[in-house]
Amino acid sequence: MGAGHPHGSPSDSRARLWVAFGLTFVVLIAQAVGTVLTGSLALLTDTAHMLTDVSGLAMALVAATLILRPPSSKRTWGFRRAEVIAALAQAALLLVVGVYSAVEGVRRLFDPPEVPGSELLVFGVIGLAANIVAILVLASSRNSSLNMRAAFLEVLNDALGSVGVIVAGILITTTGFLRADPLAGLVIAALIVPRAVKLIRESIAVLMEFTPAGLDLDDVRRHVLELEHVIDVHDLHASMVGTGLPTLTGHIVVRDECFTDGHAVDVLSEVKECVAAHFDVAIEHATFQIETQSIRESESDDVTHP
Repeated sequence: MGAGHPHGSPSDSRARLWVAFGLTFVVLIAQAVGTVLTGSLALLTDTAHMLTDVSGLAMALVAATLILRPPSSKRTWGFRRAEVIAALAQAALLLVVGVYSAVEGVRRLFDPPEVPGSELLVFGVIGLAANIVAILVLASSRNSSLNMRAAFLEVLNDALGSVGVIVAGILITTTGFLRADPLAGLVIAALIVPRAVKLIRESIAVLMEFTPAGLDLDDVRRHVLELEHVIDVHDLHASMVGTGLPTLTGHIVVRDECFTDGHAVDVLSEVKECVAAHFDVAIEHATFQIETQSIRESESDDVTHP
């Protein structure tokens, strides 16, 4: 016996992603030109970061399109995990940029090159202005999926990177402190790496089908066992197919007579109500198999004596 719910419908965030992608692409070209003209590490780091943003937003757009495709008999969940894969790829790109920035920043601290501060300042302001617009566009939908969260974090990190470029430009222009450039690169790296690692962990948790955060399966089992007629719960599994789509499955063992006196249907209804009422995570798709004690014992015998 099963208890199911319609699969959650993902929101369509493509319009916002297109605006952010367009802005980011224009700034990427401007900053690439600026990097060639100035030779700045901070600007080079921010440009590389911007390149990952453009790539990440492109992947986010593809994922946002794929997850809207309906499920089929061959793809029962559709492409709901495309957004998780895209988020993982974006986070991996961010991590590579962050590590490179850290290594190059340390190297340039000992041998800072000449960097024109005024040009650096101009390109930093251009990048920051575009990033602020992109942040405003993506902010309202940043929690709708891992994909949108990754896109928002990339743009936010880029804005912080642009602030670092601006500060470095001001310091070099006013004081001639050339180490401000590699220091800004190191600050940008420090901002990128922790967020990238966190997003990678969250994406891997979904792909590895770990229990969704906030859902304690031991607590679920304890609550279900307190229901009348339930004598055992086994094969309890929970995972996250995609953002906003947690699943829960389990076998509920009841007394044999429950299948003759009608209590089996009541138990199924009570289990559904219990799962819906006691836990913070809203279970989008739950499936429970109701089985008798004799079936459970026969399954145990089969495992013991193959």
